[in-house]
Amino acid sequence: MQIKRLRLTGFKSFVEPTELRIEPGLTGVVGPNGCGKSNLLEAIRWVMGESSPKSMRGGGMEDVIFAGTASRPARDFAEVALHCDTEGALVAGLSDGGDGDDLEVIRRIERGTGSAYRANGRDVRAKDVALIFADAATGAHSPALVSQGKIANVIAAKPTDRRAMLEEAAGIAGLHVRRKDAEQKLRATETNLTRLSEITADMEVRANALRRQARAAEKYKKLSDEIRIAEARLIYARWRDAAAAADQAVVRVRAAGICHSDVHYRAGRSPVEPLPLTLGHEVAGEIVEVGAAVHARRVGDAVALHYLTTCGTCDDCRHGREMFCGEASMLGHFRDGGWAEYIVVPARNAVPLPPGTSFAHAAVMMCSSATSLHALRKGRLAAGESVLVIGAGGLGMSAIQLARILGASTVIAVDRDEGKLALAARFGAEVIQATGLTPADVAAAVRSRTGGRGVHVALELVGHADTVQTALLSLAPQGRAVVVGLNDVPVRVDTYRDLIGREAELIGSNDHLLSELHELMSYAASGALDLGPVVTNTVPLDAAAINAVLDALDRHAAPVRTVIVP
Repeated sequence: MQIKRLRLTGFKSFVEPTELRIEPGLTGVVGPNGCGKSNLLEAIRWVMGESSPKSMRGGGMEDVIFAGTASRPARDFAEVALHCDTEGALVAGLSDGGDGDDLEVIRRIERGTGSAYRANGRDVRAKDVALIFADAATGAHSPALVSQGKIANVIAAKPTDRRAMLEEAAGIAGLHVRRKDAEQKLRATETNLTRLSEITADMEVRANALRRQARAAEKYKKLSDEIRIAEARLIYARWRDAAAAADQAVVRVRAAGICHSDVHYRAGRSPVEPLPLTLGHEVAGEIVEVGAAVHARRVGDAVALHYLTTCGTCDDCRHGREMFCGEASMLGHFRDGGWAEYIVVPARNAVPLPPGTSFAHAAVMMCSSATSLHALRKGRLAAGESVLVIGAGGLGMSAIQLARILGASTVIAVDRDEGKLALAARFGAEVIQATGLTPADVAAAVRSRTGGRGVHVALELVGHADTVQTALLSLAPQGRAVVVGLNDVPVRVDTYRDLIGREAELIGSNDHLLSELHELMSYAASGALDLGPVVTNTVPLDAAAINAVLDALDRHAAPVRTVIVP
């Protein structure tokens, strides 16, 4: 690289733009002390990237700006431009922007803003400028720039300094600059990597803490949602209970029947829930308290309780199918029953007792009598038709009497208990002792009592596969077999013989309707329905006594009906 000219503006003593041309050969500058000869060399060093104010014989870098004299004002900036011939070399990739091999480097400093560099019209860094000249074996600290006192320093230079001069002369000084720059970058990168590792470790610690906090927050959110749902349910339950209490009645239990269904509930054949739960669905007693919205019932009323509580407003409730209500709940099965001293029920479930009707008889009517009446209604019993009652227990005794009330011409009762058959005969039924008989044998006996045709309606009240078959075999053409008894054993049916060939019907009957209870009460009031001979036993509200009755019922050896009297 060869320096061709130097242009100075406002640099130290060169207040006006000054250009120094350096022609081929030896160029000398001669002048007295203080004329600015040294300023020329300092200008070259300064434009090459000198960063030490002390090397510029100043206290600060802005001291290179013309400070003014008595007759001339100070300048606000200083600028030095150095024009060089790169002799075909691409120096640091910057010399390709000018004309041919020319390189122009400009350094400008303004007061308060610092220095700025341009190379061939492009903004560059001081580092880039230093690298340009280092690649050209020169620079701000190059031994080629000899100033006052430098000759003695060169002569007395240490080996390392001489080596630097030789490397510069050999043109490899730029490589050392690049190596130093690369090493600095590597050290900076290593420092950054070390710092990054520290930051990563710190971030991992924070991330673990955040994960714990996130899990805690998620658990908190989940628990909060569960609490909100639970609180909402609690509020709704309180509202529902308060609303229900307004329509409720508290009844002191005066009598509660023990039904064969209770045997199934105790054994788990018909699941009871939720546990624990008080059994007892045949209940009668006296109202001791009513809710604010109850007007049709009063404290002191003698009532029997419809054991099925419903919403009373759904389509099933409004069309005589209340046992299929979505909110239906049976006393002693899905809600606490009447084997207790007191029971709370919706007031509309309390059916007033006719004068003279005992609590014990009314309690039994709530299941056995009501279920029998509903079964006869399901069987579409018409006046003048014949009825077969299989099972002369509590339901059977009510069924015999109710069939007569509804106009049956013939009522036949089937059982193995002589005492029950005697009572059935007392109520006007023809009886068949079924001990040792097959379903076909019983059916033959029934046909012999009906002129060989069979019965119009057969009620199965026992809950055995054989008795269901007996009911089917005993039917007349177009007869109806109504199954009431609970049974979990499959029943064998010859579809042509038992059903199709005679156009017979097999009908299921479930529970009863509230309206049928009022009908029963009218029969009891008229004396047509007499349960005095049916209720043959009473027990106290005692677990041992009640279980003894349930055991006897399970063996089919209990009295006709037993009632608990608290």
